This record gives sequence, structure tokens and C-alpha cells, in this order.
Amino acid sequence: MLFNSPEFALFFPIVVIGFYALPHPLRWILLLVASLVFYMAWRPLYVLVLLLLIVIDFIAARAMEREPEPRIRRRYLFLSLAGNLGLLFFFKYYSFAVSSTASLLKTVDVDFRPPLLNVVLPVGISFHTFQAMSYTSDVYRGRVKAERNLGRFALFVAYFPQLVAGPIERAKNLMPQLRAQVSFDAGRAADGLRLMTWGLFKKVVVADHMARAVDVVYMAPARHDGPTLTLATLLFAVQIYGDFSGYSDMAVGAARVLGVDLVWNFRTPYRARSAREFWQRWHISLSTWFRDYVYVTLGGNRVGRSRWCLNILVVFLASGLWHGAKWTFVAWGAFHGLWMVASRLSEGGRKSVVRGLRLDRVPRLHAALQTALTFTLVTIGWVLFRAASLTDTRIVLSRAGRQWGHLFVPGAWARLASSVGFLPAELALVLAFAGFLFSAEAYAGETPPMNVIARRPWYMRWPAYYALVGVILVFGVFDNSPFIYFQF
Repeated sequence: MLFNSPEFALFFPIVVIGFYALPHPLRWILLLVASLVFYMAWRPLYVLVLLLLIVIDFIAARAMEREPEPRIRRRYLFLSLAGNLGLLFFFKYYSFAVSSTASLLKTVDVDFRPPLLNVVLPVGISFHTFQAMSYTSDVYRGRVKAERNLGRFALFVAYFPQLVAGPIERAKNLMPQLRAQVSFDAGRAADGLRLMTWGLFKKVVVADHMARAVDVVYMAPARHDGPTLTLATLLFAVQIYGDFSGYSDMAVGAARVLGVDLVWNFRTPYRARSAREFWQRWHISLSTWFRDYVYVTLGGNRVGRSRWCLNILVVFLASGLWHGAKWTFVAWGAFHGLWMVASRLSEGGRKSVVRGLRLDRVPRLHAALQTALTFTLVTIGWVLFRAASLTDTRIVLSRAGRQWGHLFVPGAWARLASSVGFLPAELALVLAFAGFLFSAEAYAGETPPMNVIARRPWYMRWPAYYALVGVILVFGVFDNSPFIYFQF
């Protein structure tokens, strides 16, 4: 079930009304049933995979808590990790691994023809497996107590607002909230609905219009010139932000209506001034997951420089592979890992350059240049993320700087719009929506724009609400387009 679908527009009010109408002891049951129905809306049979992982992790966590012997506790932790990673590998990585192995062996004249699996990836499997693994890891480390009620633990894993595309929650934050007794709060509900509306705007008005142009160009990049490839890549940077942060806004908003505060997943990431800051602002729940459960386990900052560089590369390669079973995702992770390492190793030299150019005396200009450079590198990385293959990546990057003279001839704007599947006025409107999105978020800062509007007098906020809803209804793309991160 999609947040941007008519089914969800019917499903969500029924769940909210039922939740607050029921007595507190029965509410978690309603939420669990609703979450399973929400998940089964895609492919009902795959709910069995979700339930299997829930049972494995529940048993492993309870056993770890009862067992005083560290060696035995590690075995139960291994059982949990093996179950989650094993099923994740089976559905997501098996075919990629064996086909890559076959290609490698073919280079040394070894004929290896393994059986390939034609299975559909369970929606959101990477999200709920990581959430479950964080729970068993925290129980093992004594950070949280094992949940004694299987149903409540199932609700923690399957909680529908963030089940299929995050944010990836920790048991310490979400479980107590799912047990807490809450009353209907009109202010919180209004806040949640405003956030859901803003997320819907990002998805159906901004991201889905961008997707139309991006798909046209990236389907066959060899057919397009430099300006078109560059425009499509920039549009994808807007698309993926609008799509994924839009989902996160709607997830956080839906949970808030139900009395739960999920972690914030995005903080205006394109305003970042460095690689490190970008990952502190983008997909925060995944970044902190890799930090806490991979980076720290490998030694974190407590190791020498060479080992630190290796740790960073391992973390980002794993992050790239988490996103998808393709070499383009691995290369995307490697790109960000190398960028992070290069930033750390060149820190002293860059400070010397800044002092030499006297940029430290004009901090606003310095910040603007840092932001522009960071956004440029992030966007280059998005080519790897979006391209269908490494060959297509090479085509986009090698052609992006060519044929820019085409922009200085009559009719250039119309031809550029046509090359991405738009009329000139349509492209201008799409870019205006993107400009409005980023301007509103820049003005609001760390606060959601709708919350800023909510503090204005009624004669200002209500016209703004109606205008935003009107734009969504008139210009929104309601074709049940899935969110990008559902495939992960």
C-alpha cells in the first residue's frame, strides 16, 4: 500500500479512529493487524518471511537475556544475524553473487553456470531486517531489555508508518512509545497531518514530475547531449530527495497522529558543506545504524589513520551494497567512502588553501563555495546510483561536459525541454516547484515548513494550507508511482 494511493487515504483514517476508540490494552493489536494488512497489500505471501524473522529474533533475544554465559549469548546473536542476513542474501544478493562469480570465472576460461533464482524482492526487506538486527544487538549488549510479548515485538518490527522505507528505528526509542497510553491530541494530529501533506507535495508534485524526465534520459543516455544529461542528473538529485524525504515526512507525520515520535531522517542535506556533514543530514537513521553497529565495531576513531581509512571504506561499501545488488551501487558506496577518506586526509592542506585565498575572512562566500562543491560531488555520485550499468555511468559522465554550445542557439530551451519529455512551459513549472521546495526548506531551517506556517495568524496559514492542497490536487501525479526506496 502506497502513502500516495487512494487505498491509504481510506486505510489511515480507519486505523486512527479505531486506535483512539479502543481501550489502551487492545490498541497494539489493532496496530499489528493494520501493519500486517499494510504489508500484505503488495504480496500477501511474503508476510510469512516477515513473520519468520520476527519469531527468530524474538526467540534469540529472549534466550540471550536468560543466558549468563557470554559464549552462549554470542551463539544466539549469531542465530539472529544469520537468519536476517541469510534471508536478505537469498532474496536480494544470491543472483547477483553467483552471476558475478560466473563472470569472473569466465575470464579464466572456467564455465560456471549456477542456477539463478527468479524471485521478487520482498518490499522493504533491508529496512526491517536492519531494524530487527539492531534490536538483537542491543539486547546482546545490555542496552535494552528483551520484549516478553511476541505480538508487541512483531509490532515494533512491522509498525506500518516506517515498515517499508524507514526511518530505521531503535527499540530504545520506539518500543516504549508503542506501550505508552496516549490520548487523542488535536495539536499533535494537526502537526502530523501537516507533515504528511508536505511529504505528499514532495512526492507527487516534485519527485514524480522529475521522474518523468529522468526516466526518459537515463533509459538511453547515449542518445542525449551534455546539457540534457546534466539536466536529467540534476533533476534526479531533486527527485530522490523529494521522493525519499517525502516518504519520511509522511511516515513521521502518520506516526505522530498515532501518538508516536519517529526519528528525523533528513535535515536539508543539500545545504551540507562537506562529505561528513552530508551524511549527518541524509538518511540519518541508516547513517547512524552503520556508525553504531559497523563502524564502532571495527574500531571507529580508536584506531590508526590507515585502519580508519579501511574502516570508512568498509562502511561505505556495505552501505552501497545495502542499497542494491548491482555494481553501480557498490561503486556509489566506494565513491562516497573515498571522498570521505580524501576529505580527512586533505583537511590540513585545504585549511592552508583557505587561508592563502583569504576565504576565512569572508565566511559566507567560503560556506557557499563549500556547499556548491559538496552538492556537485553528491550529484556526480547520483549518476552511479541512477545509471542502469557502469557503462551508462561512463557515458553520462564523459558526455556531460560536451556540446554546451547547443544552449546558445535559437530554440535551445524548447529543444532541451523536448529532450526530457516536456513542453517548455512544463519544464519551467517543474523547476519552479523544485525552487519552491528548496526555498521553503531553506527559510524554515531545521523546522518543517508547515510548522513555520502553523505559527502564522489564521488569515495567513489557512490560505497557505488551501494553496498547497490545491497545488497537490491540480498538479500532483496520482498514478500509484512507488517510492524509490521501496526497492531496497
